[in-house]
Amino acid sequence: MFTGIITDIGEITAVERRGDLRVRIATSYTADSMDLGASIACDGVCLTVVDKGQAEDRAWFDVDASAETLDKTTLGDWQVGRRINLERALRLGDELGGHIVSGHVDGLAELLSAVDEGDSTVMTFAVPEALARFIAPKGSVALNGTSLTVNDVDGARFTINVIPHTKEVTTWGDIAPGDRLNLEIDTLARYVARLDEMRKG
Repeated sequence: MFTGIITDIGEITAVERRGDLRVRIATSYTADSMDLGASIACDGVCLTVVDKGQAEDRAWFDVDASAETLDKTTLGDWQVGRRINLERALRLGDELGGHIVSGHVDGLAELLSAVDEGDSTVMTFAVPEALARFIAPKGSVALNGTSLTVNDVDGARFTINVIPHTKEVTTWGDIAPGDRLNLEIDTLARYVARLDEMRKG
């Protein structure tokens, strides 16, 4: 489990296509602090550390992505040099600063527009119709692994505000209209909708 609070910006240094996609990610996390088999959210996708090491200036870890993961996320677009948001798995006693995030991506959201208002940027996204009903004003979503609060919802579109601090400590400063982001809906919203379906059924 994760919280959607990004703790590092990683950089993809190698991509190898074999049975699965093997990706090497440079990180500020130390090699000693990462266990083989540990989970790290990479742009919101929960991936398993399958190898690790120390380069001259930064540590690195390898992850594998299956065909299913490539189909449902942006990982198929990953290339060397891309920066990605990283978060280590939640540990007992850690502060829950965002919301409960599983790292299981539900679909992709497309950024339609980004408009500066004061110091913040208002971003409007479009999502698949099947996921739109899980997104509510003042509710939470995870986009590329970042816990964010929904401002407004209009059908299959919704807006969020991104503050300067978020742009500085994540990859949100790199995002432009037309980009697709990994979307995870709020787990609570999913279960509330399921309970409502059961009640009506």
